[in-house]
Amino acid sequence: MRRTEEAQGQTLQIPAKLYRIGELVRYTPFSRQTIHNYTIMGLIREAQWTRGGHRLYDESVFGRLSKIIKLKKTKTLLEIRQILSKEDTAGKVAGYRLQSENN
Repeated sequence: MRRTEEAQGQTLQIPAKLYRIGELVRYTPFSRQTIHNYTIMGLIREAQWTRGGHRLYDESVFGRLSKIIKLKKTKTLLEIRQILSKEDTAGKVAGYRLQSENN
């Protein structure tokens, strides 16, 4: 995801910020192990990998982690995974429909 901004009549492409697990730990209440476990479980996804094999997450992971925090109050991790999976599928279907309409 890239942002664009106008500067003196020129459009600048600003690369999206990517975060390492340590940064997620710093900015959220989750431990490194929890972030790792949520990635393995499919609750969150890495956006990229470094050449050294480290996971990198985009800014959307914070919204996803916020949603997990809210859902954990009343749901199990299995239920959360099912809920998030359904939302992901619904989002993809909506994206395909929008793409089809524009073609």
